[in-house]
Amino acid sequence: MKEDLFSTTPLENWRIAVTLAVIGLVLLAFVARLFDLQILQYEKWVAQANANRIEEINVPAPRGAIYDRNGVVLARNAAAYNLVITPAYLPDDPGRVDAIYRQLSDLTGVPVSYGVVDKEHPYVPCRSDQGIRQIVNFGETFAPYRPVKIKCDIPRDVAMIIRERATDWPGVGIEIEPVRDYPTGYLTADVVGFLGPVPEALVDYYEGKGLVANRDKVGYAGVELSYQDLLAGKNGHRTVEVDVAGHILRDLKQPQPPQPGANLVLTLDTRLQEAAYNILVNQIKYINERYPMHDGSPRTSSGVVIAMNPKTGEILAMVSYPTYENNRMARFIPAYYYQQLAADPEKPLLNHAISGEFPPGSTFKLVTGTGALNEHVVTLDQIIDAPGIIYLTEKYFANDPGKAEKFYDHNYQQGGFGKIDFLHCIAFSSNVCFYKLGGGYDDEINPGLGICRLGTYAKALGYGKRTGIDLPGEATGLIPTPTWKRIYKGENWATGDTYLASVGQGYVLATPLQVLMSAQTIANNGRQMQPTIRYEVVDAEGKVIQPFRPKLRWDITKDPLIQEFRNPGGLGSCKFTGQLKTVDPWVIKQIQRGMRMAVTTFPHGTLYQVFKDFHIAAVAGKTGTAEYCDNRAQKRNLCRRGDWPTHGWTVAYAPYDDPEIVVVAFIYNGGEGAVVAGPVVRRVMEAYFTLKSAAR
Repeated sequence: MKEDLFSTTPLENWRIAVTLAVIGLVLLAFVARLFDLQILQYEKWVAQANANRIEEINVPAPRGAIYDRNGVVLARNAAAYNLVITPAYLPDDPGRVDAIYRQLSDLTGVPVSYGVVDKEHPYVPCRSDQGIRQIVNFGETFAPYRPVKIKCDIPRDVAMIIRERATDWPGVGIEIEPVRDYPTGYLTADVVGFLGPVPEALVDYYEGKGLVANRDKVGYAGVELSYQDLLAGKNGHRTVEVDVAGHILRDLKQPQPPQPGANLVLTLDTRLQEAAYNILVNQIKYINERYPMHDGSPRTSSGVVIAMNPKTGEILAMVSYPTYENNRMARFIPAYYYQQLAADPEKPLLNHAISGEFPPGSTFKLVTGTGALNEHVVTLDQIIDAPGIIYLTEKYFANDPGKAEKFYDHNYQQGGFGKIDFLHCIAFSSNVCFYKLGGGYDDEINPGLGICRLGTYAKALGYGKRTGIDLPGEATGLIPTPTWKRIYKGENWATGDTYLASVGQGYVLATPLQVLMSAQTIANNGRQMQPTIRYEVVDAEGKVIQPFRPKLRWDITKDPLIQEFRNPGGLGSCKFTGQLKTVDPWVIKQIQRGMRMAVTTFPHGTLYQVFKDFHIAAVAGKTGTAEYCDNRAQKRNLCRRGDWPTHGWTVAYAPYDDPEIVVVAFIYNGGEGAVVAGPVVRRVMEAYFTLKSAAR
């Protein structure tokens, strides 16, 4: 019995075989898995291991500063103080951590606990809306040794308090980050522009240039945008080894330091810019007080002033009013402020000097006069009858019997100017005279210049296409053609359309810069310079690496730009012969004489009253009063047939014999050009020559 109890029953062989087989299969599975991981997927896992061990760090480059021509700072990098917490260095005691959070919340206004961090509510440094605890927990999860930003751009005094208490608050620190500062603010905002985060639609583009989305900022307007690559420099790069907590252990490759952005010197003179701004704003205020609308509302609230050196193309001042405060965009772009600007009907975010398109009015007569004299439509001593009203039989095709239409001169109530010669047509700005020169009139002017030839002279003087100025957002303007009208209006071209185009009305549109360029070309004896806002480029050590060199676009007296047409009137469409020609230098001299007579001729010279006691320098110029009817005028119920609202223009240069400044002033809905824009041009010239004398 005892023997049965203590005897062992031998295992059956099949059980042993099954057990060994299972063990063998498990070992085989382990071996197969190890073979797969270590042999077949070796490269994959090594890559993932390296990805966890090796980190690529993008080091931001300092952005270059922007100066005016006299060294006045227009944009620079200022210190912004960011509150950061490194989760790994916080105390182990949760109560002490909570106490630190509460004290930081009292100082900064960031709640201790608020919101969540998830896919729908990601943490974005400086832009997220989460509490301190949520941000720190996020950082602790992913990289506890990396500081996370709790609040950016805190006041300096708060930053100093936090620094002073650093020993009591382990893990809490202040990170100093450069942000853009614009000392001249609104005064130069339209030219300088502002920065913003990398736009979502352009992430791939900017990342291809080495920038980091959600960290680096890029230009959104002005030269900050047009010279983005130059100002931004090139970010640096580090390849480092990190531990599992994200702590940097060592550099694996030689670090590539960032290349600072170059400094940009603009052609602007801030003193003249400030003078032009104040002159324009004061004139707008004066117009609204002196000439309010019938219902008592302000007549105008916007305008433009540009001053240029006609020999070099340097922009000395460029004012677009109303403007905006780019310093409010320096740290981040406030949504409410941006929406307010975007909704403003005056469009303050738009640089109207280069982006606004308006009928140029009588300033366009410089084109018509140049073309008419160069094409021998009129001779210098020919007498032209300029009554207050003429009648034109409108014809839309060759055998059209037509319909009589009235065309008025601006002084039709006084009976017009009577019989005058070509130079007095310019000096007096006679509409009737230029109607005839542009479209012809019976046997007196037959044929006229015609829309086809008018268009080619307009383009030669700078209209109808971008000037290429180094600022973003430039508009093209519009020089209409018969083909254009047929496509966009569904009508044939008529002689009356040519009449209106000849005086800068009808479908003609231009930017203030284009109006300025037409006068610059005349003042510079036919040489059209490239307008520019860049004077020179300077490196971080102050060495000039790209000096200023004036660039000639073309010379209309030497470069054959003027097209010849078989049908100058443009019936059907303009038929180019393939022949090109230049403008006779003598013609340019006569246009200059006419512009000078506008200043010197009593009493009908359009600028006589403006400059009659201007003894600083001899001035030549042209005024413009342009009828218009846009959406804003329609909303104000201003578009009344026979009494259209008008913009005011004046463009002038000085000294007459050796010009060194050309100025254009435009006042939206201002009224008569000589009355509202002329004084602005005069005062800007006075400021320029006063500053020049003070510098001697």
